[in-house]
Amino acid sequence: MEISVDLGRREGAPPVYRQIADQIRADVAAGRLRPGDRLPPIRALARQLGVNRDTVALAYDALAADGMVESTVGRGTFVRAGVVRAGDAPFRPVLAPAVERLLRFERARPNYGAAPDSVPMHAPIPDTSLYPVAEFRRALARTLADAGGDLLRYGGPHGHAGLRAVLAERMSADGIQVEPHELVLCQGASQGISLALRLFAQPGDAIAVEEPCYTNALAALLALGLQAVPVPMTPDGADLGALAAALERPDVKALYTIPTFQNPTGITSSAARRRELLAVARACRVPIVEDASETDLHFGTPPPAPLAALDGGSVVHLSSFSKSLFPGARVGVVAARGAALDGLLALRQATDLSAALPMQAAVAELVRNGSYDRHLGRLRRELRRRCGTLVKTLEDELPAGVRFARPEGGLQLWLELPDPVDTRELLPDALRAGVSFAPGDQFLHDGRRSSGLRLSFAQAGETALRTGAQRLGAVVRARLDARPSPATDVHV
Repeated sequence: MEISVDLGRREGAPPVYRQIADQIRADVAAGRLRPGDRLPPIRALARQLGVNRDTVALAYDALAADGMVESTVGRGTFVRAGVVRAGDAPFRPVLAPAVERLLRFERARPNYGAAPDSVPMHAPIPDTSLYPVAEFRRALARTLADAGGDLLRYGGPHGHAGLRAVLAERMSADGIQVEPHELVLCQGASQGISLALRLFAQPGDAIAVEEPCYTNALAALLALGLQAVPVPMTPDGADLGALAAALERPDVKALYTIPTFQNPTGITSSAARRRELLAVARACRVPIVEDASETDLHFGTPPPAPLAALDGGSVVHLSSFSKSLFPGARVGVVAARGAALDGLLALRQATDLSAALPMQAAVAELVRNGSYDRHLGRLRRELRRRCGTLVKTLEDELPAGVRFARPEGGLQLWLELPDPVDTRELLPDALRAGVSFAPGDQFLHDGRRSSGLRLSFAQAGETALRTGAQRLGAVVRARLDARPSPATDVHV
């Protein structure tokens, strides 16, 4: 089977996976491939064409969706019996290029499975035992009883007035001088990120991002047709020299940053670094999207003032209750001023009219009656214990050469393993051993191999975290021990 692909050098070339699928369809129609013929293995064809194996897998999936081929585990992919003409295949709509790129990104995410004794350390989401279920149930019942049908109407793009009022008061206490009308409620941080990026960029533009970067922010860029311009992280946040070079590019329209408990690294930038970052962005006249989704989760030294408190005019500030309360609330908030606020309201209206007012009203009641702060106190204490247990066990169990730092809050920490360990290739060994982690490649804009990984201490208790760290240590030691010894020169 002869296949050739255009890897993007020709203007208007279709996606590579579609080129592969179309040529296989043509071979079937011409009789060069017959029912029952076996297609090349995915890895072999990817190597032959010089493409990622996920690209070939996407082509085979497209053919299977059209009924052209069928796959059997352990045997391979075969042309289906009775399929002899490409025209017999059902209609398959052509997706937008941005959606095609997003599909490839989503298919590359690991499949962690759900082994009963596995220790989940891959997702920074608090386990359900930490959710204030009873308090939320009472708050929801109280707000529905008080407001009745008024909470079941469209709420307008601003969102629930009561929640905006209590949030403005809390943000002012953190130094962000904002009025309730300058807050726009949204469906969690993910929608907030998308809305904020759309304020400044259109398809084809670029956004500067810290690298490694929050994976859902990378997904949002793909979905919006935007390019990521990576800025390396240092132990004190984004590298300022690289940041200046990125922001000087004319196609870069904004900076997306997480200065407090950065996801995935857990790094918190110092007050001095924050002022320096703001000065760089101001000099380049580039707006900032500040993601503060985990700021409430400090359990060590309280973090410095947010960027929006130091320079609110150029900063769009977003936060969420998904990590500090529970993700099912789907309540986030974006703070903006002037033209950015007007644009945000217009985008919010065009996106989904309004969010669910009953959920926003119940969260407002939780904050107003003190239940949220009491919950935060319990959650912070538990996260401090879990983080301490994980750090101590990692120090005891990981071999020399592994680097990590203890965070002062948030839900995760970042490990760097010695080269040439690829943590994506290490993950199957870890899953078999009964522990999961998030490999570093999914936090890189180009998905390249990485020796880093993210560990979350949010989903498992202290005993499980100790077990998981021990299992991870054993897996890492085994991989490092299996490395070939350096070649030794032999003189004759």
